[in-house]
Amino acid sequence: MEIKDLTRAEEQIMQVLWQLEKGFVKDVLDVLPEPKPAYNTVSTIIRILETKGFVDHNAFGKSHEYYPVVSKEEYKNFAADKLLTGYFDNSVNRILSFFVNKEKINLKEADEIMKLIEKLKDK
Repeated sequence: MEIKDLTRAEEQIMQVLWQLEKGFVKDVLDVLPEPKPAYNTVSTIIRILETKGFVDHNAFGKSHEYYPVVSKEEYKNFAADKLLTGYFDNSVNRILSFFVNKEKINLKEADEIMKLIEKLKDK
């Protein structure tokens, strides 16, 4: 299955479903921060996620319990690859430099990353 981009709203709902592992629309709504969207809005977004292949459901009469089909790890890999190739010419060096310059990575973290890279080279 090819993973597709998610809108911010879709990604927010997926974050909740990954956290819950399964749930009804009401369960998702309970976890969302204030101001909470309308029940119908959450229901519509979940149905869109189902159409995109991210979510499936078990039917209990008229209500549906939804669960993720795409794991958070799978989507994280997709998003990281998209970021790396789309904005940093597939260069890990460029993306690390960007985060260091934006002060999102401190020197200690950068040092740990370098040690990890060295370990990987040794393998």
